[in-house]
Amino acid sequence: MARVLVIDDDATVSEVVVAYLEAAGLEARRAGDGPSGLAAAAAEPPDAVVLDLMLPGIDGLEVCRRLRLERPDLPVVMLTARGEEEDRVLGLEVGADDYVTKPFSPRELVLRLQSVLRRTMRPAPGLVPVAGAGRLADTPAVLADGDLLLDRVAHRATLDGRELSLTAREFDLLAWLLAHPGQAFAREELMRSVWGWEYGDQSTVTVHVRRLREKVELDPSTPTRLVTVFGVGYRWDPVPSPDSAVPSPGSAASADSAGSPHSP
Repeated sequence: MARVLVIDDDATVSEVVVAYLEAAGLEARRAGDGPSGLAAAAAEPPDAVVLDLMLPGIDGLEVCRRLRLERPDLPVVMLTARGEEEDRVLGLEVGADDYVTKPFSPRELVLRLQSVLRRTMRPAPGLVPVAGAGRLADTPAVLADGDLLLDRVAHRATLDGRELSLTAREFDLLAWLLAHPGQAFAREELMRSVWGWEYGDQSTVTVHVRRLREKVELDPSTPTRLVTVFGVGYRWDPVPSPDSAVPSPGSAASADSAGSPHSP
């Protein structure tokens, strides 16, 4: 049974959320402020966190940062009473996997949380489903692109031998793109395939792309792997293999392949 920690200073909201989570078969605990939430997460590590943005003691953004330092792949769904896009984006930038704006439907929150939890479950060895609700395709357990390796079974990604610190959503986004190299996806397509949402704020995708670039690109300001396709969305351009270079006209290799009369 997955353990969910609900950190919210509104007792009524947290009681309703806990009741719905338990009715969905999840184990839920409550904390009423930032410090007690961090203490509860340290004492009994949860499988996911529902986190209010506005908390006494330590606000939700700082709580999320600290949780991420300890467990980069911990799923976090943020609650916010603010409707402005910049506040939602800020929550995503500090590491939230998803957000729900108050007032919200508890049932929707449970569905969003279950979606995040499904993506953190370890699949069976061998051929495993690639990320994407409703679009499951067999793909190798290990995906590679040059010095970048992603192991879906171990839920681990490395770049040049160095392990990447990815959130659950960043990992899923990277897995999806690696499984579909050279294919351009609109933001709404990525939201449907990676997030499992039929609708939602597309800035969620934009923020996750920006965060992922910071971890896989040599220069995130001029990406060469996770590139923008203007007017469409994003595309993963694989690193060219050394043997894929095409000889220039007039080179020795070109002459040989053409059957030059000077060749042996």
